Amino acid sequence: MTGTKRLNSLKPGDSCILKDIKGTGATAQRFMDLGLIPGVTIKVVRNAPLVDPVELLVKGSHVSVRHSEARKIEVIPL
Repeated sequence: MTGTKRLNSLKPGDSCILKDIKGTGATAQRFMDLGLIPGVTIKVVRNAPLVDPVELLVKGSHVSVRHSEARKIEVIPL
């Protein structure tokens, strides 16, 4: 296993484990509502042509986050 990275640096097809979220308040709550909590496995499905949004597969559900939000998510690549 390699070191940590930001979610926005991963490519489609990459999988990772969420380590930490660098956001607070409404941002952190939105991530939790989407199932983005420490320890969860995430797969990057696709990046939109103009960067936003980043589509993820989390616990069998497809969720989308902005590229700027994905920068706040620290992950461990698998």
